[in-house]
This record gives sequence, C-alpha cells and structure tokens, in this order.
Amino acid sequence: MSVLDLFRLDGKTAIVTGGARGLGAQIAQGFAEAGANVVVCSRKLEPCEKMSEELKSLGVDSLAFACDIANPEDVKKVVKKTYDHFGSIDILVNNSGATWGAPVLDMPFEAWQKVMNVNVNGTFLMSQEVGKIMVEQNHGKIINLASVAGFGGIDPSVMDTIGYNTSKGAVMTFTKDLATKWGQYNINVNAIAPGFFPTKMSKGLLEKGGDKILAQTPLNRLGSDADLIGVALFLASKASDYVTGDVIAVDGGMHA
Repeated sequence: MSVLDLFRLDGKTAIVTGGARGLGAQIAQGFAEAGANVVVCSRKLEPCEKMSEELKSLGVDSLAFACDIANPEDVKKVVKKTYDHFGSIDILVNNSGATWGAPVLDMPFEAWQKVMNVNVNGTFLMSQEVGKIMVEQNHGKIINLASVAGFGGIDPSVMDTIGYNTSKGAVMTFTKDLATKWGQYNINVNAIAPGFFPTKMSKGLLEKGGDKILAQTPLNRLGSDADLIGVALFLASKASDYVTGDVIAVDGGMHA
C-alpha cells in the first residue's frame, strides 16, 4: 500500500450532519473526492438535496435527508435508511451545530437549551445510533466538530457565547471518553477544533471581532475553504488508524 492509498476512502460510507453548507460541505466534498459515498443531512432538506447532487457528479453515491439531530426518531430514520441502502456505515462526522450570542446575565434559558440540545445531545444521539452498527461491524471512524472556543474562556468582546463555548468543551470530553469506551471495537473517535472560518454562523462574530481574532492568530488569516478538508480526511482514513481520543486544533496557531 502506497502512502497515498492510506488516504483513499473508496467503498466507504460516511454520514456528515450539517453537510449541506459551511465546514460540513467542505468535509462532504473532500470525502467524495477521496472515493466515499456520502450521506448529508440537516434540518432543511433542499440544501442537502442540492449538495447530494453535487457529490454524485464526483462519481460516488449520495443520499440526502432532513434531520433534527436532537430528535431521536429523526436520527434513527437517517441511520436506518443509510444502512439499508449501503450495507455499512464507516464514518460519522458530527458537524451540525447551533450558537446564540448574549451576555451571560441576558442568556435566555431556551437559547441555552437549544445550543446544548443540538451540539451535545445531537452528537450523543448520532454517535449512539451509528455506534450500534459500528460495534457490530467492528470498525468505524467518528469525527466530532468541536471548536477552539471549547478549550477555555474567551474574551466576550470576541465571543459572548457561553452556551456554545460550554457545549464544545463538552464535545471534547465526550470525544475522549467515547474513544476509551469503544476502542475495544476498533472504533476511532476524534475531534477537530476549528478556529475562525468565514461561515454563515460566524459572519456576525467576524464583523464584530475580526481584528482581535486576527491579532491572536499567528498565521494572521482566517481559515479557508480547503483548510479543514485534509485533517478530516486524515481522521476518516486508514492514515489515522492509531489515533483516537485526540482533539486537533485547526486554528492558524491561535492556541499554540
């Protein structure tokens, strides 16, 4: 096997939640280019269907589903239909996320609950349901999307998002603990902690605190459309078979 073969995903099946736009779309496209069949799901079906057609144009198979990942029944439906169609699920990317900006004293409890439901409960529910298949087949790769915001406190003038930051810290701990639980089943569980990328979710934040963010980033730029794909492909492929329970920061050196 050549070194490049370590990164091929031919014949693999991947589910990417929130795979229709932003970082999820980058990852889904990267997996398809590496040969994987890719299932994309999010709350809105139409963008997923559009992305699915784009992925098919790369020569792989793809499915699109509407799914609220905080809804156990939606999660079960997506996982069952994926398994029924492809016969295996080799890779799961828990990318769907939510955020809410407000000072701590003004944070509505409903907003806190929404962020936790999507970012933490959704990651758990998807991992649990896909895990039933991965344990049975005795292999799998789970990649959770955390954030540099999960490493610790952040200046409120940059990110006044205590619910989001807390949820991403929880995702990091979940990743490490699940890796220890499921290593015996040959399942690798890792997380990516992106820094600041220009996405729909981060638009307002970057408009407000972009200068401060760049001042704290040694590479002095935001993440680009290609900066996350390589790390995600590494964690999804045979190249990372001896890597589990890790959190890889892709942040331009912000946490160096």
